[in-house]
Amino acid sequence: MEAKANAKFVRISPRKVNVVLDLVRGKDVKYAEAVLKHTPKAACEPLLKLLNSAMANAENNHDMDVSKLYIAQCNATAGPILKRIRPRAQGRAFRINKRTSHISLVLKEREDD
Repeated sequence: MEAKANAKFVRISPRKVNVVLDLVRGKDVKYAEAVLKHTPKAACEPLLKLLNSAMANAENNHDMDVSKLYIAQCNATAGPILKRIRPRAQGRAFRINKRTSHISLVLKEREDD
């Protein structure tokens, strides 16, 4: 059994989100929660909300034991790019790309061995 949570159109680039996701991939949820709370990256705040949402989905929708959960899969893919224009000298204009992310998180229960 697995519990999923998705966050779409998060206003941070997928490259920055993947740096933080690499820290928590495959870890227990309590450890991942501690890492996200104490890591000084901008991506940690939406990821912590997403992790809490996935944990609530696992507990309430799938009757899973929260103490046995771990992050089985997590990835961030590119969402739509907000294109902005920055005025430059001599009438020129430079493009600024404000990137967005779609983040997905899958939690599973550890097997008792």
